[in-house]
Amino acid sequence: MSALPWTIYVSLAGATLLLALGRASPWVARGLALATALAGAALGATGAAGFTAQPGLQTLVNIPWVAGPGIRYHLAADGISLVLVMLTGLAATAGVLFSWNVRERAAEFFALYFLLISGVYGVFLSADAFLLFVFYEIAIVPKYFLIANWGSTNREYGAMKLVLYSFAGSALVLAGLLWAHAAGGGQGFGLAELTRAASALPAAQQVPLFGLLFVGFGVLAGLFPFHTWAPTGHVAAPTGVSMLLAGVVMKLGAYGCLRVALPLCPAGFAAWQPLLGGLALAGILYAGFVALVQEDFKFVIGYSSVSHMGFVLLGLAAATPQAVAGAVLQMFSHGVIAGLLFAVVGRMVYERVHTRRLDHLQALGLHRQLPFPALVFVLAALASMGMPGFSGFPAELSILIGTWRTAPLWALGAAAGVVIAAAFTLRVLQVSFFGPAEPVAPTDAHPPPALDPITWPERAGAALLLAATVYVGLKPDALLGWILPALQSPALQPILRGTTP
Repeated sequence: MSALPWTIYVSLAGATLLLALGRASPWVARGLALATALAGAALGATGAAGFTAQPGLQTLVNIPWVAGPGIRYHLAADGISLVLVMLTGLAATAGVLFSWNVRERAAEFFALYFLLISGVYGVFLSADAFLLFVFYEIAIVPKYFLIANWGSTNREYGAMKLVLYSFAGSALVLAGLLWAHAAGGGQGFGLAELTRAASALPAAQQVPLFGLLFVGFGVLAGLFPFHTWAPTGHVAAPTGVSMLLAGVVMKLGAYGCLRVALPLCPAGFAAWQPLLGGLALAGILYAGFVALVQEDFKFVIGYSSVSHMGFVLLGLAAATPQAVAGAVLQMFSHGVIAGLLFAVVGRMVYERVHTRRLDHLQALGLHRQLPFPALVFVLAALASMGMPGFSGFPAELSILIGTWRTAPLWALGAAAGVVIAAAFTLRVLQVSFFGPAEPVAPTDAHPPPALDPITWPERAGAALLLAATVYVGLKPDALLGWILPALQSPALQPILRGTTP
């Protein structure tokens, strides 16, 4: 457990070393970046090895920071935060491997990359709401520069849209936290203290306070109709950053909804619950239908990401222990699978054929020219569709069963979303990799096009993410054994319905 705070410090140290030493050459920058990512992942695994699952947060560090408003540097962990710390280590390592081709200002790229990662680790480990907000902002700022400087399609527009939406949501969150702090008499920003103060407010105040917090965090989670930044940002971002946006950054918003908004305002949640379920369902279905008609390979994956995050928000809205456990498991699953899909599209395919248009890809017969990416995408597509044996299956099944107990119509609508996801996934798989192109007979005048071979970092990154989704798919209790005890926390009991299975 004591190793977990060092995930933050090692990431910040790595960013500093990259600026100090990484400019020597791209190879030095890559080596430092990979070492930093592996160190963070190893520290997360070490902390997990010494973790004993139990209700409530277990304090790691708790010292005064800003005495006046009672802000403390308070880090703590439970099973939910531990699952997401493990996800961050996986996503950071895979993202470095799929960013191995970055040559222009590689040191600055990876320094910003690990500044973002440090903020992500900090959010998942914060037990002080203001500290969580600070880390939340630290994770947002580098995204603009990573996309605007190293991105591709409409990168300035995509970066600005992402940041404006993110900061608009952050403004709502900050207003909500200050309101809750005032309700507690200005005694502090600790999550436990704010929960006691805000939950004691009358329902008339909890309803708008909950709206500020949930919608503010929900913007980053892809809550419909505030989701439009996500596909645009994913498409504009370089591959490693797309993997982080889908893999962990969107999880910050969902985590804030679960960790902050729901416990602080149980009466507010009760009033908002029908609307939240409807918005989550709208996100699942709308994004799925849009993905079904997209002609840009990366836009398909971008809208798919929004649709799958809708399952996370639906699990939170259903508020049964099984649905919420499934939502946390879906955060992990989607982080791994979406990262893998973006890696195939952005790095293995686009960097070689220089097009993402499905009609162009269809004519190339990529399964013959790029057999390894084709195989990886087939497996990732099966995982994304929720096939048994992959992590998406237990996650989505838990959400659907848990939601059925609260709102059968929501569950039926979400089940239709699973069918739509299968439709757009199979369509893009067929069109992009298994088009009707026949092998071209080589001639002296027209030699066959030569595509760059798949590199060892790409193979290693794909193997890492595939191993994670298969392991959790075959053994979901490895994560549920951490998640379920955390749901027995006193802070969540006023929200959850039923008993934890």
